[in-house]
Amino acid sequence: MTERTVKKTKEPRGVQSIDIGGHILEAFVAASGPIKLKDLSDLTGLAPGKLHPYLVSFCNMKLLERSDHGWYTLGPFALHLGLARLRGLNPYKETLKRVPELAEELGLMVSLAVWGPFGPTIIHIEERLDPIHFNIRVGGVYYLSMTASGHVFTAFLPKAVSAELVEKEFSDTEGDRRRYFQVDRGWFEATIEKTRARGYGMTRDMPTPGITAFAVPIFDHSGTIRLAVAAIGPNELTDDEGHERIVDCLTRFSQTLSQDLGLPNA
Repeated sequence: MTERTVKKTKEPRGVQSIDIGGHILEAFVAASGPIKLKDLSDLTGLAPGKLHPYLVSFCNMKLLERSDHGWYTLGPFALHLGLARLRGLNPYKETLKRVPELAEELGLMVSLAVWGPFGPTIIHIEERLDPIHFNIRVGGVYYLSMTASGHVFTAFLPKAVSAELVEKEFSDTEGDRRRYFQVDRGWFEATIEKTRARGYGMTRDMPTPGITAFAVPIFDHSGTIRLAVAAIGPNELTDDEGHERIVDCLTRFSQTLSQDLGLPNA
């Protein structure tokens, strides 16, 4: 056997003092309020004598502010940095970049929906390698009453935003279809409460028999739901064992992306 030398890719070398400074600023984000030097030392594991020069520099840059009583808080330049980051973010593009990896990890179809004039409107579908036959298309609109994405939007939008479309849907010609699935107002309202409490929506065999869907919300920095991300697949791939894995994966995706979009404590 020919022996080969495997070259390890080295991580680019950074500036240690900047890395330490970033660690200090992370502690301020975690603290979410004013903090004293001693407490900051406990949080970062850095001695007060080592911390102090960093704090002086950060105050000079207005990344931090120091009160007359010795409390440190994030300063106005930190706010400007955060706002610059938020202005440069596009929730739809950020989500689209991450969806292929999500679909591959889950092994399921993934759809993205935004709130439109007619309800949850599909803007992207990420097929898996083995496509499933499920009647959704880009530009289509999910039912509010009978889909996981519809449940998520109804649960997390202000009621005044969705109420008119909910009323319209419950009075339209799909009444027979809802009765087939035993979807009445009482069931719907209880399901929306459950969706809000657990943070995700789920439907099984509805509106298409043999298909299960899970959906999670994506929030922006203001806490407004911007998208619903749904994982869709045959029931046999989403059984009890698959259920937990899918929910964990989608929840992580939702929390990480929402946090990257500026949602506090996502």
